Amino acid sequence: MRTWGRVNGVWQEVVTDPVTGSNDAVWLTTLLQVLNANYGIPAQQSVIQQIFPDFYVAQIQQQFAQYFSSLIIAKVPGQNAPYYTVNVILHSGVKISEQVPV
Repeated sequence: MRTWGRVNGVWQEVVTDPVTGSNDAVWLTTLLQVLNANYGIPAQQSVIQQIFPDFYVAQIQQQFAQYFSSLIIAKVPGQNAPYYTVNVILHSGVKISEQVPV
């Protein structure tokens, strides 16, 4: 399995781990691409209407939860722009927490 993600403005291929066979990196990259509005989330329209895109983010969390041991996406309070904290526990037990603008 593979996907592509941008690192410092350069597209890089993300593939299944050849040693463990884990797709965690592939799914995490895909999740972040989706949250960054490359998937059709009307985040910009939501901001213009001054409504955070919580409904769409909740749908994304449900869609991707099956690919991780744990996935929690929560709105960061007090922000003018929609920011969400993505907390992921991978199948290897690695915990990742990142704030993502939507």
